[in-house]
Amino acid sequence: MPYIKVEDRARLEHLVREMCLTEIKTAGELNYLLTRLVHSFLDQKPESYQAYNDVIGALEGAKLELYRRHVSSYEENKMKQNGDVP
Repeated sequence: MPYIKVEDRARLEHLVREMCLTEIKTAGELNYLLTRLVHSFLDQKPESYQAYNDVIGALEGAKLELYRRHVSSYEENKMKQNGDVP
């Protein structure tokens, strides 16, 4: 997870709040927002392997953080409810 400095969070927080005020109804809409954000990031950089690698790394990190903080505990609870896979 990008535990960025407080001052950097403050600079970005208004964007996060605005996006969170809008209902995102489908996975397609979420994909659209993420894609637009990635394109904006890439538009601010010269085209390079490093820029593409940075985006892929950020997306992978976000995926892993989602799994670590939410999915794994959900799966643990379901395993307790329904039993482990033999």
